[in-house]
Amino acid sequence: MLAQDFRYDLLWSSPCWPVDNPTCEIPLRNAGYSLTIFGVCVACFIISLVALASIKPKTPIDLKETNYVPADLMHYTLPYIVSFMSLDYQETGKFIGLIIFLGWMFTITYRSGQLILNPLLVVFGWRLYEVKYVFPGDATPRTARILSTEKLQPETRYNQAMIQDVMIIKSDKAKGGD
Repeated sequence: MLAQDFRYDLLWSSPCWPVDNPTCEIPLRNAGYSLTIFGVCVACFIISLVALASIKPKTPIDLKETNYVPADLMHYTLPYIVSFMSLDYQETGKFIGLIIFLGWMFTITYRSGQLILNPLLVVFGWRLYEVKYVFPGDATPRTARILSTEKLQPETRYNQAMIQDVMIIKSDKAKGGD
């Protein structure tokens, strides 16, 4: 939406400084809205990366079956298609419609228990798996969804950390695994 708000006719204008100069034109139609929303999105993404980086997996599990789930990436396509629709901060109805649509997307995703992997996480090396696993010393098989920075192999021991209903496995294998 920041790109849609940009005034491309001012692209080759000379930069003006200070910004409060009466002849200065900011190259955004609605700078307050677009920069605020862009800033919130960047801040949320940075918080997500910091949160994932701070996780220290310590609990060992033995993976019995692993299944990479690339199909869930397609669920995330719809919101990206919406970003290419003609939206304008000055058209209040379209802007409110977008907010309602994104609110419904969040609610439906949250209530259905579906895990949608953000494509930016894929860029940073994260993969989504459905796995069957057991805890060492316990023969009870369990299933889970796992976000991992490594290609998971069956019959291998990994350290994991649980965040809500999703396990996190980073790139180091547990000591003493198969």
